[in-house]
Amino acid sequence: MIFLMAVRNIIRNKKNSIIIMLLIGVITAMFFIGNSLFTRSNSGLRQSYVDNLTGDIIIEKKTDVTMNLFGANTPIIEDFFSIPVLSSYNDIIQKLKDFPEIQAYTNQVSVQCYMDVFDLRSGVLLCGVDAATYFDLFPGIKLVEGRFLNAGEYGAMITRERADEIEKSSGKKLEIGTPLLFTSAGELGFKIREVPLVGIFSYTTKGQYLNQIIIIDVQTARTLAEIQVATSDVEAGDAQISLLDNALNIDDIFNSDFFAEEAPLNSDESIYENKSPPQGAPVDDIESDLESALNYFFDSDENSGRVDDFSSGGDWNFIILKLKNGRSGGRVIKELNKALQAFDAVALNWRFAAGGSAILILLIQALFNAGAALVGLAGVIAIINIMLIAVFRRTREIGSLRAIGASDFYVRSLILCENGIIGILAGFTGIIAGIIILYAVNGMHIPLNNELIAGLLGGDILEIDFSPFTVMLSFAAALVLSVFASIYPIETAVKIQPVAAMRN
Repeated sequence: MIFLMAVRNIIRNKKNSIIIMLLIGVITAMFFIGNSLFTRSNSGLRQSYVDNLTGDIIIEKKTDVTMNLFGANTPIIEDFFSIPVLSSYNDIIQKLKDFPEIQAYTNQVSVQCYMDVFDLRSGVLLCGVDAATYFDLFPGIKLVEGRFLNAGEYGAMITRERADEIEKSSGKKLEIGTPLLFTSAGELGFKIREVPLVGIFSYTTKGQYLNQIIIIDVQTARTLAEIQVATSDVEAGDAQISLLDNALNIDDIFNSDFFAEEAPLNSDESIYENKSPPQGAPVDDIESDLESALNYFFDSDENSGRVDDFSSGGDWNFIILKLKNGRSGGRVIKELNKALQAFDAVALNWRFAAGGSAILILLIQALFNAGAALVGLAGVIAIINIMLIAVFRRTREIGSLRAIGASDFYVRSLILCENGIIGILAGFTGIIAGIIILYAVNGMHIPLNNELIAGLLGGDILEIDFSPFTVMLSFAAALVLSVFASIYPIETAVKIQPVAAMRN
């Protein structure tokens, strides 16, 4: 009965009903298109970073600020900011075995520095990677020229876009094997390292942030980041320790005789002064053992060139995790953080790992929805005014209903039903209009020439995804808008007395 009477009243007051429907429909369409665009952006950005750079989850050392893969997510008022290493790396790796949701993991050392090639200098972001596992984890990295970096070798890989930019600026083509010079500055001064170019690659999604990245061997990255590597994989033998005990007396270093010029030793002369070599040890073997002992303790050039000594060690900035399909990242992060408390580490999702560009999308979406809320508020005010006018025009009708015994509940239900029907029709109309606009934009294949916008939207062509969740959210927004706008007019209507109808 109430429904039929509500439909009749809508038809009788079709002018006001159409105006209200248009207002709600326009706001709904705007809300639908905007959030569909942001849904596309979030989806594209997530796929871009998860498949190319961040994985689903990263583990980093717990600090006062959250960090992305290349620095702090919040401003740091210091001369420089060093990304700390995971001091309990080996313990964390053992703990990860308790999480069946984790499909695979890799490690990374990150550093910002300058690259010099062909007299050109530019700032770059270095990913010092575990080459044995890194490229398997990121299917979005596609080889264009050369080869992938191998485990245990010095070398670097750059993006196709950077290679083209270097060729355009210098007039020289960047060939595989070209030496790349990297320079960084820190507490210990400047660090300079040169490594050959081994490959050129591209990401499935382009963007200014991704184009700055260079993949490099981990030992070079550690040197540039001033990470002091400590490993227990190599031990000094008894012969080396014995030589250090017997060969040199620390007090002799400060003796003037220690610096006296002497003729070079012949092969058959002992290197010991005032001391006897270990019994039964040939002089040549003793000299060889002494050299190996000094190399071990003082890190000679020969020993420092062995990348594989440290490639599987514990001095990493980040552990990057890839989850099995369908696994909830939020739940895994929650459980991981409970387990990582003892190791002074924290697990973060891909958005924090990506840094500014991914967080910017959330900020823009929040600002857009705040703007939509303001527009919605203005629409509510306009709808309230229209409905109040309609209520005053219907004073005789409402007063007559009250005179024949209609309760406050009946009057409230009648007006609420009318506005609910209008809200439903307006919601459907706005969503259908939004879908038409959505497919029209997709059909135009609008190119995104700006790399920043392309990176934020996750593609080179503007495409807006259809999301059932956004449809339901937009429809709910239309209903809430119509119901919220009905509150004040309803309370005004129930205050109308039968005597008012008699006066009219």
